[in-house]
Amino acid sequence: MPTSVPDVAFSDQRLDNGLRVIIAEDHLAPVVAVNLWYDVGSKHEVPGKTGFAHLFEHVMFQGSRHVAKAEHIALVQAAGGTMNGSTWLDRTNYFETLPAHQLELALWLEADRMATLLDALSQENLDNQREVVKNEKRWSYDNRPYGSFQEKLQGHLFPPEHPYHHSTIGSMDDLDAATIEDVSAFFRTYYAPNNAVLSVVGDVDAADVRAAAERYFGSIPPNPDIPPLGDLSLPPTLGGERRETVFDRVPLPRIHVGFRAPVFGDPRLDALDLAGQILSGGKGSRLNRRLVRDERIAQDVALFTLGFIGGGSLTAGWATVRPGTSVSRVEAALFEELERLTTELVSEDELARAKALTEADELGSLQRVEERADRLSMYATLFDDPGLINRMLPRYLGVTPEAIRDVAAAVFRPDNRLVLTYLPEGSSADDVALPADEAAAADDAESVAA
Repeated sequence: MPTSVPDVAFSDQRLDNGLRVIIAEDHLAPVVAVNLWYDVGSKHEVPGKTGFAHLFEHVMFQGSRHVAKAEHIALVQAAGGTMNGSTWLDRTNYFETLPAHQLELALWLEADRMATLLDALSQENLDNQREVVKNEKRWSYDNRPYGSFQEKLQGHLFPPEHPYHHSTIGSMDDLDAATIEDVSAFFRTYYAPNNAVLSVVGDVDAADVRAAAERYFGSIPPNPDIPPLGDLSLPPTLGGERRETVFDRVPLPRIHVGFRAPVFGDPRLDALDLAGQILSGGKGSRLNRRLVRDERIAQDVALFTLGFIGGGSLTAGWATVRPGTSVSRVEAALFEELERLTTELVSEDELARAKALTEADELGSLQRVEERADRLSMYATLFDDPGLINRMLPRYLGVTPEAIRDVAAAVFRPDNRLVLTYLPEGSSADDVALPADEAAAADDAESVAA
């Protein structure tokens, strides 16, 4: 299934200090995206010091030698730009999109904090951002309905000794225990030019960008002693079904499911992404059509894959139980649809629809300079291959019905299944297993039998 989208042309070079600089010219609009990926995420944390990668993302906006606290954001916004940062299991990234003539402002800001952030690090800044992160944890995880799902998902799908076992946000105890010395050591270890990829995409001249990158970043010394990660390999399955019932402040029962999946970059994960489109991509998908529209037993459904490079990824999703319906009925229907995918080939129409949705998503993303910059940084950091930006869509479009069936059979197995059942506080498993309408029907049946 060919696509007529032109390749993203780019240059790929390293400075003497190891900083990888990727540049893609695009003169359609006078904007530029600057994207910096550091090869450090929550998987690089050690027991007792979880949450450091994410905490440091916050600290990186607290100033450096020549930039005052919060001035990084103010300068970018004053120049007509936007910016942010994010942390994940496999990386931390920082990014700005500005008018093209403001390129050097973004490069200078990123270089100044890479080189001199510790000059501005203080106990006050650390304490302030520690509290910000703790409030983020309360807001996104602890006090949000079903918010503990992500932490429980990783905790069950990855063993305690694996760095994906803990969430990126970390634990309150570890955040409280973080010291200036801890944070400084983390920065000195991982925030080095030879552990970073700088991608610049937009209305720029590649030679000018290279010269500016050398000017601002070239004098920053590398760290030759970045510690390697150990063996992150995992068995392909959990080795048995795992279940947990969670009583929480939730409005409705919800069944969350999770499965260990192939690593990011494995072609089987491409097929699993398309399986997700077939199962829950829009109102015409299998789970939506059966559980939400036809049988009306679920309020909503979802299924998605998160790709990781360290031994295994995960596929997860949920079905929120409609009032008056038993949890067991929704669970049975959900697993029936997953299992059907493991034995039957999807139809040509279903596959064409899934590929069309995927193609629209990919093309829509790649139209934006900031997304192209992020993808170039991602593929270079995780796979040492920025050229994957031009090969991923053809890979998706080349997935076959057999590939979907085979990966579904390998992943959606009972011995690879996590089931988290969220129930409203004050209820019991019996309360939701047989709601009033079904109980009345059962009583009627017993009366007739008598």
